[in-house]
Amino acid sequence: MEIYEELKARGLIAQVTDEAEIRELVNNGKAVFYIGFDPTADSLHVGHFMALCLMKRLQMAGNKPIALIGGGTAMIGDPSGRTDMRKMMTVETIQHNCDCFKKQMSRFIDFSEGKAMLVNNAEWLTGLNYIDFIRDIGSCFSVNNMLRAECYKQRMEQGLSFLEFNYMIMQSFDFYELYEKYGCNMQFGGDDQWSNMLGGTELIRKKLGKNAFAMTITLLMNSEGKKMGKTQSGAVWLDPEKTSPFDFYQYWRNVADADVLKCLRMLTFLPLEQIDEMDKWEGSQLNRAKEILAYELTALVHGEEEAKKAEAGAKALFAGVGDTEHMPTTTLKDEDFADGSIDLISLLQKAELVGTRNEGRRAIEQGGVTLDDEKIMDVKYTVAKEAIRAEGSILRRGKKKFKKICLG
Repeated sequence: MEIYEELKARGLIAQVTDEAEIRELVNNGKAVFYIGFDPTADSLHVGHFMALCLMKRLQMAGNKPIALIGGGTAMIGDPSGRTDMRKMMTVETIQHNCDCFKKQMSRFIDFSEGKAMLVNNAEWLTGLNYIDFIRDIGSCFSVNNMLRAECYKQRMEQGLSFLEFNYMIMQSFDFYELYEKYGCNMQFGGDDQWSNMLGGTELIRKKLGKNAFAMTITLLMNSEGKKMGKTQSGAVWLDPEKTSPFDFYQYWRNVADADVLKCLRMLTFLPLEQIDEMDKWEGSQLNRAKEILAYELTALVHGEEEAKKAEAGAKALFAGVGDTEHMPTTTLKDEDFADGSIDLISLLQKAELVGTRNEGRRAIEQGGVTLDDEKIMDVKYTVAKEAIRAEGSILRRGKKKFKKICLG
């Protein structure tokens, strides 16, 4: 199966502008394509996974990826899917986030000479002359057409700043600059970026003539990726300092039954034939599919060794056997105890299993808290220092949240 057909079979491609031309470029390793990344944090999260995996797949097939960091557009803010204006960031913060991104992306993309590029659009956006830009580029856009874009329609009632209204023009200009400077002939983006991406394609054709070659593809990247990128407790980061390899593994181990095969197809590099066999799996077999998914993705982001440790820790927790060394751990200090004990609600907060004392109280009253497999329903319960096991005690909230509690 050729790469374009594989992307379709894995459920990655939603819309294209010219499928025949795109297939020809991609399958013959002639695509120089870009995907944009918004540097609003110092770590990528699992919502970026689909884009990173796509870039890796296409690079393996001989195509050249450009990771475009939105250092310039981050100063404006993309209104897509937002209900308010984004907070402004300093140039120093944006640069720090860009540096962090490249380190994390290198797990997926080979940035060696001629293989891939990382480009910051601040390179051309921050030095623009406003009058020249509006006259030369702004004149290519119809305000009527821009207002029909879904991202703007959603914001009209809440309020849309003129600054944000410029986002489509800026993103379109990115494609134009990448086309001119680096021969970029294709752009990929999520389904909520379709209008912005079409704007880039049209800008190139208007500025360079109808024969100018530029392609557009959208994925299910944002609708699916954003859903995958959030849990009840917040984002799941690719930075191990923000989300440990164990917690990363557990996130994927706990995906819904209905999503596991979709995630295996979209995000792993397992052969489709192997995944198709899993379509027949039911019941407890689906748990095995989740373990495979969790291991494959943890190995991709954190390496084989960390994936093996995470797998061993998960089996130790849920099977009651094995080594608990690699479980997420909270270490208590002497000052955490008062008269040799700590109340259970404070312990839940220390372990970051609840955010507030009220949340901790509710969890206990509802029977969702256990310590070393003993259910505790007394909100005034205290844990004596000597009750903490030498190898660590296991504190759980519900079925999926837990910490090993150790003494410092």
